Amino acid sequence: MLMTALPERLQVGDTALEVLRKGRGQPLLFLHPGHGLDPDDRFLDTLAKKYAVTALAHPGFGSSDLPASITTVSDLAYFYLDFLEQEDLRDVVLVGASFGGWLAAELAIKGTGRFSKVVLLDPVGAKFGGREERDVKEILATTIDDLPTLLFSNPEAGRQRFGDLDFPAMQEAEVTRFARNRESFLMFGWNHALYNPKLASRLHRIKQPTLVLWGEEDTVVSPAYGRAYANAIPGAKFVGVPSAGHYGYMEQPAAYAEQALKFLAG
Repeated sequence: MLMTALPERLQVGDTALEVLRKGRGQPLLFLHPGHGLDPDDRFLDTLAKKYAVTALAHPGFGSSDLPASITTVSDLAYFYLDFLEQEDLRDVVLVGASFGGWLAAELAIKGTGRFSKVVLLDPVGAKFGGREERDVKEILATTIDDLPTLLFSNPEAGRQRFGDLDFPAMQEAEVTRFARNRESFLMFGWNHALYNPKLASRLHRIKQPTLVLWGEEDTVVSPAYGRAYANAIPGAKFVGVPSAGHYGYMEQPAAYAEQALKFLAG
């Protein structure tokens, strides 16, 4: 898990953000999940061989500013629309994972013509079940020690990916960064718990070709939930990835990248 600030910063209006850029070619915007942005992400490294990848630390994450006007995922989506207009990015491939997948869906339903294709990796954010059913497993109050088991099909792979967090031995800036990521994830995801009750009824507004990739062993949001997500988006393709949990793009980066690149080249 990344605990140090990214070297590059970008100004969007009055807001300063961390930014990661790598690769060349058609622009690809990656929206990171709730744990933050990792510049050494192997999935992004593979995509950067074909695309010009841009990823911001969302407002409130890492050392990115958090304006008082941004308190919801919808607010984040409008902020990203401002970013796209400022950078005049067009024909953009939009990719989002987990919480970032929810944000990607919120962006895509707003009807911007700047996106060419959409790839959603185990997104949350929608409600398909009944009032008494929990579509998304409660993860906001999960302890740090339990995250590898919850987010990965192989807990050992999760522990290797996230590493041991020894807070007394960490630098103050590293602890602050970790705390900001957790705080912002809780703020944006708490009410309702990792979903927008209106999103499911708006997914039909996504007009771009869309791929929904899902870890077949995802226990945070099940493959059945993933299929419902795909079915709500006109013409969307659903693909399950074996031996992958909720953070399948981190656990099986080669398999996720292969499916994404195959779809994008089609």
